[in-house]
Amino acid sequence: MTEKQRAVLAVEALKKEYPDAICSLTYTEPLQLLIATRLSAQCTDARVNMVTPALFERFPTLNAFCDGPVEDIEEIIRSCGLYKTKARDIYAMCNKLRSDYNGVVPDTVEELTKLPGVGRKTANLVVGDIYHKPAVVTDTHCIRICGRLGLSEGKEPLKVEKQLRAVLPMDEANDFCHRLVLHGRAVCDARKPKCEICCMREFCKYAQETPVAEKKEGKK
Repeated sequence: MTEKQRAVLAVEALKKEYPDAICSLTYTEPLQLLIATRLSAQCTDARVNMVTPALFERFPTLNAFCDGPVEDIEEIIRSCGLYKTKARDIYAMCNKLRSDYNGVVPDTVEELTKLPGVGRKTANLVVGDIYHKPAVVTDTHCIRICGRLGLSEGKEPLKVEKQLRAVLPMDEANDFCHRLVLHGRAVCDARKPKCEICCMREFCKYAQETPVAEKKEGKK
């Protein structure tokens, strides 16, 4: 079985298992998704969704974020961790959007990654969810599960992204990545994957090659 064949099987299996492929972050406009994704670094989406309503009420527009003060952003997002760095990035990001992009969130990974605090993971998420362009979001779930499946090697996000772009049907890639998050939370846990109930166990390299005893112990 080739990697492309395995990728198609994975896409179809997850599509059947998780019909609703949606982002777990709550937002109503591009800027909100951009900010929420920055907040999600080393923080759960659930926690971010608890914080953003108050943040977006206090700062309802791009101009409101630009006018600050940054200390107010810090106070609201404190529970997300790394709050000083994240607040500084959000403030700088919004000011750059206003000065360089006429307040419009860019629609390419190349332009998005020019914004302070925006890496390829965030950029791909925005490009895929907002602009509906082919995107591969290499978060921890994606890297872990695709490595186990045999679709990618290593843990460096950009390298994994390139490997997946080479084998995935790109019109399915964005939804596939959302479904990986759901699958990672429900079944393919980092420590103790539940291979016995996995919809991809028949073609997953990890499930086929790892002894049952090791799976139960959470070893790879």
